[in-house]
Amino acid sequence: MRIYTRTGDAGDTGLYGGQRVRKDNCRVEAYGTVDEANAVLGIVATQLENDTELREVIYTLQRELFTVGADLATPLERDSQKATVPRIEGSHIETLEGWIDRLEESLEPLRNFILPGGTPAAASLHLARTVVRRAERAVVTLLDEDPEQTNPDTLRYLNRVADLLFVLARSANQRAGVPDVPWSRHNSSPDGL
Repeated sequence: MRIYTRTGDAGDTGLYGGQRVRKDNCRVEAYGTVDEANAVLGIVATQLENDTELREVIYTLQRELFTVGADLATPLERDSQKATVPRIEGSHIETLEGWIDRLEESLEPLRNFILPGGTPAAASLHLARTVVRRAERAVVTLLDEDPEQTNPDTLRYLNRVADLLFVLARSANQRAGVPDVPWSRHNSSPDGL
């Protein structure tokens, strides 16, 4: 099988079920941004080679983000015809909340805002978080434009993923013995220069 099909050369792409849409369609933007977040998490996984626990969380998130992408790429009416596309459900969200709660127990309470940084893994987790927030905004647009054909749990799930990535970034720093980078309105650099 060839990787190129030439079917998208005119600026359109196929959704699951065969419907063709423009590549700048809000549905494509939503699942494309989820795919981008997943790619950033692939980078994170390479930076956590010595932390099996956090790396396994990342791998689970990657698998579930693939499900989010499939969910968003498949209008609900198309799925009812085939019933083969996995969907994000409340149980996925509850799992994320459990991870957040468990990881936060070992972290110092936040007393101020922090800047993205610390270890390379933490910095990459913050990058992934911002991409997920962009995906979340794209899903808001999709829900506004096509609410009857979009699973609203994808929005809740992405919101919780972004929260989890923030906590994972702090955990990655803590486990490496590197402090979070505090933000201060009186200090323009982490070194106080």
